[in-house]
Amino acid sequence: MKGRKEGASAILPLFEEEEPSVELQEEHQKLSERLRHLSQKYYQEDAPEVSDEAYDQLYQRLLALEEQFPSLQRHESVTATVGADPEESFRKIIHLSPLLSLDNAFSEDDILVFLERLHRFLTPTTDAFALEFSVEPKIDGLSVSLRYEKGTLVSAATRGNGALGEDITRNALTIPTIPRKVPGLEVWDMLEVRGEIFMPKQAFEALNAQRVQDEELPFANARNAAAGSLRQLDPAVTAERSLQFFAYALSHTLPSLPTQWSLLDQLRSWGFLVARPIALCSSLQEISDFYQTVFAQRASLAYAMDGIVLKVNRFDWQERLGTSSRAPRYALAYKFPATRVTTRLQDIRIQVGRTGVLTPVAILEPAALDGATVTRASLYNEDEIARKDLGIGDTVVLQRAGDVIPQVVEVAMKAPDHVPYVFPLHCPSCGAQSVRLEGESLRRCPSGLSCPAQRLERLVHFVSKKALDIEGLGRRSLHSLITTGRVTSPVDLFTLKLRDAQDPLVYCEGWGKASVPALFSSIEARRNVPFERFLFALGIEGVGETTARLLAEHYGTYAAFRAASRDLLALQEDLTALSGMGLKTVTGLCAFLSCPENIALLDQLAGVGEEAGAGLLQVTSWKPPLQEKRTPLSGKIIVFTGTLTQMSRAEAKTQAERLGARVGSEVTRSTSYLVVGKSPGSKRVQAERLGIPILSEEDWQRMGETQA
Repeated sequence: MKGRKEGASAILPLFEEEEPSVELQEEHQKLSERLRHLSQKYYQEDAPEVSDEAYDQLYQRLLALEEQFPSLQRHESVTATVGADPEESFRKIIHLSPLLSLDNAFSEDDILVFLERLHRFLTPTTDAFALEFSVEPKIDGLSVSLRYEKGTLVSAATRGNGALGEDITRNALTIPTIPRKVPGLEVWDMLEVRGEIFMPKQAFEALNAQRVQDEELPFANARNAAAGSLRQLDPAVTAERSLQFFAYALSHTLPSLPTQWSLLDQLRSWGFLVARPIALCSSLQEISDFYQTVFAQRASLAYAMDGIVLKVNRFDWQERLGTSSRAPRYALAYKFPATRVTTRLQDIRIQVGRTGVLTPVAILEPAALDGATVTRASLYNEDEIARKDLGIGDTVVLQRAGDVIPQVVEVAMKAPDHVPYVFPLHCPSCGAQSVRLEGESLRRCPSGLSCPAQRLERLVHFVSKKALDIEGLGRRSLHSLITTGRVTSPVDLFTLKLRDAQDPLVYCEGWGKASVPALFSSIEARRNVPFERFLFALGIEGVGETTARLLAEHYGTYAAFRAASRDLLALQEDLTALSGMGLKTVTGLCAFLSCPENIALLDQLAGVGEEAGAGLLQVTSWKPPLQEKRTPLSGKIIVFTGTLTQMSRAEAKTQAERLGARVGSEVTRSTSYLVVGKSPGSKRVQAERLGIPILSEEDWQRMGETQA
């Protein structure tokens, strides 16, 4: 067994008195927005942008910040959510129990940290290093839940956001390894079998070969192919894709099955396929040996896998360890390392985003990497290009972890006439001189909507799925509307039908007698827009989905937000004090609201009266998400102090979270209860001074038992 290396991830203290600095709040906000975007691309759009390793590094930094400063975490935090919201085109299904994600590990050090965490959690009643683990392949597919009533399959759903999934029942019924009836399950009124739907390698290669022959774009990887096949509106298409299903869990534990290993045996006896190879391991060395064995075998397996999954074998210990809102504490995914190839860098092109950011993209000589043909990769910013000393014609190393968009890792061999790439100082779209603010790594075009590329990207964002979701307005059609002068801003979209009599769109190239009425109908259907979607659609820098929801929750109605925006100093003070709002986001929002053109846009779209609706759109009020389960402790803030003797701090926190409470780091007027152990210190004095109810450890346990 290897010891923990110097520099391995440290576990931050759970309860910290210090408040986060403005810089840390801003970092937390940026990380949250970036991770939410990446989750959306991966789970809902089946179009991942970064490797699992890159995502995990960002996620672990966010998690460390929230562990050190619990005040940063909100109910919609990335660390408290799973996957992404279901697609609106599918009926929704509520899972019988949450279908959670998994935390990731990428090294033996990460596994050792996991084992140490189990040891601290279960001490003193259990020796964590004596725990037995069921170790199984991590299939690179799509997590689904199959619901059986009296042994008959009645529905199938994707993971969705963990609580709510997409109804894919009709498509799941076409998969031969999903049984419609399961002898032995008749005794259960309702039970869900969880597992992974995937596309075997041979089927994936055949599908892509056919798509190339049909002059269609091939799928990037087997997971995308499986996800795309499963989300077909026509089940006949799904049936042609040779999808398979591996089972690995149930929605609830059964008394007759005390361990994960016994469950896998039972699933096989019920007629489900279970992925192999699998093993029982009870030490770091055994886990490491199995990992190396599977990694060596994975190329010969019939299905794609990107790692192994460790699960505490005994269900009673799983129950004690519990889960966070996002992932179980008793399981961990141990991911395989990235694979690498070399290819030639043919060019570097600059893309202009909706906020003017100039993003370099590597154009590559086609290279085969994990079954996909790679032709481009992101280079992030000019500093990355300079650090790697990239030049056109160089041979570069590509890395692809988790079958996602590849990264240029380094230069393998410089071209004979190597010239370091010089980042352009002018916008490739409008020619304006770019700017780079002090402390930023990004270069921007300052032209705003006068830049054709930014105008297009802002409109693309405005009509996108998470914004107004206007069907029939893709990048190409918006470009057509812009170049013909019909649309220059979002306002023009909602007056397009009115102006059509003078200049009929049907005569414009790319539009026809069917597509024009369909477009007008789609635009009309989006005149009622939820408050948070409207804020997000505006494309204000720093105001992503999370911030838009936070603002909508804070103000409640668009009219209240618009009234507050008339006094920018008061608005800035109000938002700066709002938990989850970084200083840069507040500054960017106030800058947007200080621009007369933007205010005119708001008033035209949403009106200026006390009630929204005086403009082109009806902006509906904020509606809080439904709480699936509430207890008398839901929403309460619990603070622990002193040494707990009957449970570990981590277990106490888990118990609080199960009951819907939040764990605070210090005693304030908003604290609901202070739970004291031995030697409580100053927190007890503060609680007594503020009149906060004080509970002993025994009181807390009794409260948990009565309110669960």
